[in-house]
Amino acid sequence: MTVPLPPPNRIYLLRHAQAAAADPGQRDFDRPLSEKGYGDAEIIADKAADKGYRPDLLISSTALRCRDTADAVHRAVGVGLDVRYVDALYDATVGTYLEIVDAQEAAAVMLVGHNPTMEQVLETLIGHKAMVDALPRGFPTAGLAVIDFDASVTAWRLTDFVVV
Repeated sequence: MTVPLPPPNRIYLLRHAQAAAADPGQRDFDRPLSEKGYGDAEIIADKAADKGYRPDLLISSTALRCRDTADAVHRAVGVGLDVRYVDALYDATVGTYLEIVDAQEAAAVMLVGHNPTMEQVLETLIGHKAMVDALPRGFPTAGLAVIDFDASVTAWRLTDFVVV
């Protein structure tokens, strides 16, 4: 597995907001956000927009809870945002997430996806120590990691971690 080099120069990793418990017989893929999750998705999207965090491209898992979270970001940052839904992000490996990022030419890419893969991608990009220092309790739902490429050391670094 290769860590991507620019472009993009900025990667946003957004874990979907809290999902509702599955109804009897409901597939995990079809779980919507909980009431709290809908509120948290709006809050994190507004916080990101207030900080000027605007991806050029948003790529989301097609799972319902990710699409709902991506919709909140789309509303907060504006209708001009290019949004794509990718089946491969559901139940994917770290390698799949990184390959998707590496294939993009946009300067700033946001992935809306699932744990534990989100946490593993962050760890792969910035290293274990930096990830544990920043997130000692793990990658929370509706958490947004902002990762920039530092050309002076040819490495990715965590610029910000936004929580509800």
